[in-house]
Amino acid sequence: MLGATRVTTVARVILPELMAPLLTGFTLAFARALGEYGSVVFISGNRPMKTEILPLLIMTQLEQFQYAQATALGSAMLLLSFIFLLLINYLQRWTLARRGQH
Repeated sequence: MLGATRVTTVARVILPELMAPLLTGFTLAFARALGEYGSVVFISGNRPMKTEILPLLIMTQLEQFQYAQATALGSAMLLLSFIFLLLINYLQRWTLARRGQH
């Protein structure tokens, strides 16, 4: 910080420390939003091919007794969640290794 500008201080001191928590918070919020059904159904409007959300599509498939399609959509959501969790884990390891704290 000796003689550094505010932008340099933020970019080199503060932002690297906050990168993992910010990304983790974003990912967890995104995962929760993917699985949220009750409140989002009212907001989405459920206009076909415009405002459909994945949980609503799964419920529609189940109501039409298309279990294979509903299972495929649910599996895709699960796989996406696992990928996000693995990315968070990788980012946290990378951040700790970069700071020298194995």
